[in-house]
Amino acid sequence: MRTLKFGLIGTGYMGKSHAIALHSVAAVFPLSVVVECEMLADITAQQAAVKAKEMGFSRATGKWHELVNDNEVDVVDICAPNGLHKDIALAAIKARKHVYCEKPLALNAVDSLQMALSAEEAGVKTMVGFNYIKNPATQLAKQIIDSGEIGDIVHFRGTHNEDYLADASVPMNWRLKRATAGAGALADLGSHIINVAQFLVGAISAVNGDLNTVIKERSTAGSVIDKESVENDDQAHAMLRFNSGAIGTIEASRVAWGRKMGLTYEVTGSKGSIVFDQEHLAEIQLYTSDQKTSRQGFKRILIGPEHPDYQNFCASAGHGVGYNDQKIIEVRDLIEGISRDQAIWPDFRAGYEVALIIDAIEESYRLGQWVHVSEVDSKTQSRLLHLEHGKEKN
Repeated sequence: MRTLKFGLIGTGYMGKSHAIALHSVAAVFPLSVVVECEMLADITAQQAAVKAKEMGFSRATGKWHELVNDNEVDVVDICAPNGLHKDIALAAIKARKHVYCEKPLALNAVDSLQMALSAEEAGVKTMVGFNYIKNPATQLAKQIIDSGEIGDIVHFRGTHNEDYLADASVPMNWRLKRATAGAGALADLGSHIINVAQFLVGAISAVNGDLNTVIKERSTAGSVIDKESVENDDQAHAMLRFNSGAIGTIEASRVAWGRKMGLTYEVTGSKGSIVFDQEHLAEIQLYTSDQKTSRQGFKRILIGPEHPDYQNFCASAGHGVGYNDQKIIEVRDLIEGISRDQAIWPDFRAGYEVALIIDAIEESYRLGQWVHVSEVDSKTQSRLLHLEHGKEKN
């Protein structure tokens, strides 16, 4: 069997999740290749060596450029802060490596488009880490919607609310600065629920957004006196219009006390509804209008072996799956897409489509009006052409 060797950049929370998935995927799914954890990069060579031993990688480096250009690395796995995604991905694409990148794809839609176009031109495979759509429950919701069981979709309501920055005493970090994170809760959390909306309902045609920074200053790391201004949003809300004619809303917050994994959605159709809560990630609630009046109500469906991918983890319904299991499914899709030369979704093009919505919501907030996504798309393509033309002249 062919061997596919991964190089991981970044060893934080997401880096560890990716490492778990890479080591576990062959035990869960039959693969057409052998997966090897070849190389790991971190801020320093010493830290990289420690993390490589902990996470089961054969080699380590303190320089991500070395990993990207290493002849033994087939897939570059990016779990570094948002502001590094573009440079690492473009270098990997130039080296003809496949790229697996955490979300959001880049700081803005222009950078995301450049990454998508570069990957498409080079013919390398890409994937963006929107792992929540890989949940068997959400895959089941997609099957129900596509089968017409709840009729034509008329409304989507989605949230991704957490409280990891609700405490005002948490000091300044990279997620709060435009240069390293881009948008705030809108990019970090909102990107996930935007991707879910696109997956379940389809393309978004227009947005009307509102943003708010609740905690406007935070202490400089290591100091209780010095303060720095927070440069992006703590909360984001938007009304949506879909190409299909459906309407909807999304919201994202990083200051929502009590919400630990508040990714939820409700999809309403002409014949029924689906409700999902990621904190109960192994079940959905289904309502269909064909019930007798005296028996109407939402039905709780526990995810089990008859639903997508679940049987590879467990033989019985109700035992559940976890966050890292979603990552294992995601990694399976990446590996088989590369091995069999099949289309992968969500790829960098899908990452760009999410970035477009993020930029459109920010523009809508600035202008105080509805914004058409097609107009933002056109502006983004023009800006990229202008930037590339400027580089050619220089």
